[in-house]
Amino acid sequence: MKIAAAILIVLLVGVVVLAVLSGLDRRADRAEWRRLAALQPAEPRVFDPKMIAALPEPAQRYFNYMIQPGTPLWPVAEIDMVGRFGLGTKDAPSYQPMEARQILAAPDGFVWIMRTRGGMPMWGSDSGTWTRFRIFGLIPVARFGGDPDHTRSAFGRYAAEATIWAPAALLPGPGVMWSSVDQDTARVTVTQGDLVQAVDVTVDRDGRPVKASFQRWSNANPEKIHRLQPFGALMSDFREVGGYRLPYRVEAGNMFGTQDYFPFFLADVTAIRFPGAAP
Repeated sequence: MKIAAAILIVLLVGVVVLAVLSGLDRRADRAEWRRLAALQPAEPRVFDPKMIAALPEPAQRYFNYMIQPGTPLWPVAEIDMVGRFGLGTKDAPSYQPMEARQILAAPDGFVWIMRTRGGMPMWGSDSGTWTRFRIFGLIPVARFGGDPDHTRSAFGRYAAEATIWAPAALLPGPGVMWSSVDQDTARVTVTQGDLVQAVDVTVDRDGRPVKASFQRWSNANPEKIHRLQPFGALMSDFREVGGYRLPYRVEAGNMFGTQDYFPFFLADVTAIRFPGAAP
């Protein structure tokens, strides 16, 4: 009996410790979310096509499609989504239903909070500083970050996602440069400090971005070694949101454009907001 009681006490203490750590993770999510939301300008400029007159033609097409003239330029966006998240490989993707919410504030950071809804439920978050996920909200299954490899990989992610959901963050200016790739593709290069990420944005005839692709610093490979490798996203189902035209369906994954492409992220957006904007 004494041994059983001792085991029970240890288990209870373990659960309490895990619950406290989980609570601290959630607190960090909220604090980073508030920090990024506070970066939204109180009195934003409004979009004028003259701002992009010197850009390559595909970039002009992109902005003229994505932002209507006179629209307030909100660089920080919040996105709610549902969909499927692949926890496996291309051959065995192990897709799980998921729901997530994100704040995107390129080039300063992002927070993506996700939970799966199938099998053993997993909850956690990604940011520019950490990746942390737990089963049942308690048991850690992934916990890393805070190193140069993670920072570089995360920067690539939110620079690319700005081309999808936060075009106002990519207007020409300090740290943002556009160049031409071909008649339908423009390259945006985002720089912040020592971090640099180039993203190719391909648009259709109307300027609608159909794909974003880039070389991402990643260890999503059999060797688990960080290196540059193709990553990309396909976009569709564009809808108007406060003067913007933004995709509500996004598919993304590693080894984009190769036979090894694995679209592990399949999302349908349910809402897009701009913190500080009038409802």
